[in-house]
Amino acid sequence: MIYHNGRLVPATEDVLRPGQVGLMNGWGVFSTVKVIEGVLFEFPRHWARMNRDAELLRVGFPWSPAELEAELDRLVEANRANNATLRVCVIRNRGGMWESPGLDRDLDLIAFTTERKDWGGPCRLGIVPNARFAANPFSGAKITAWAMNLVNYEQAQVRGLDEVILLNERQEVSECTSANVFAVQDAVNGASVVLTPPLSSGCLPGIVRELLIEVIRVPGIIVREQTLTLDDLERAAGLFISSSTRALLPVGEVEGLSIRTEHAVTDALQAAYAAYERDYVARKAAPPV
Repeated sequence: MIYHNGRLVPATEDVLRPGQVGLMNGWGVFSTVKVIEGVLFEFPRHWARMNRDAELLRVGFPWSPAELEAELDRLVEANRANNATLRVCVIRNRGGMWESPGLDRDLDLIAFTTERKDWGGPCRLGIVPNARFAANPFSGAKITAWAMNLVNYEQAQVRGLDEVILLNERQEVSECTSANVFAVQDAVNGASVVLTPPLSSGCLPGIVRELLIEVIRVPGIIVREQTLTLDDLERAAGLFISSSTRALLPVGEVEGLSIRTEHAVTDALQAAYAAYERDYVARKAAPPV
């Protein structure tokens, strides 16, 4: 089943029109949410990012966090998708000369679920120069115009890679096509610093990235933003990437670079993140007092 404007309908049912402007032009916002034991993990953070991006893109977003979460819970229950991945999209319908006649709504809310992907072990990354324009006022917005990311990802797969590191116009590290990048520094006086590119690099503000910076705490490990270059990646003790579907995934190889693959800090952060996930789900699933 898919969710479409308050209805649960079979995924095979035709419910959309080409003249919904956002469908043909990538004029919409979306988020990908991990479902754990029926709980939409950190959904308020997903809502906040979608709401912010919708305002930037002039896409309507009339739902409160609780209202939207309750609607998506209906889809999870209908699909028995208690441990799955959920994608929710808000598509703008009006604007420009190709708008369908007779549209009775300004936007569509669409959601669907799928099984989780097994991302395997340490990943192999390529490098794509000039793939992010950090100065673009829309950089960092998670919008449905996603084709360039899909092409870069598909080309990486054809070359036997798992993902690619996207550089911005200053040849700084920005992100991957659907993940944030982290570099683990050598420990100094027993403390390790983990660096991730700032939002000014053009990267998306990933939910896991946000949690690692703001919430997850491991003694002796500090996670903070800093501009990164390819030289910084080579100097790092280890690298990992993060996303809502991957959590934390160590990097085993970067095409064209000589990198180190120390995993101890990544493993410690991954364990702390997994513990946070379990605690979040337990709190959400607990009956109200």
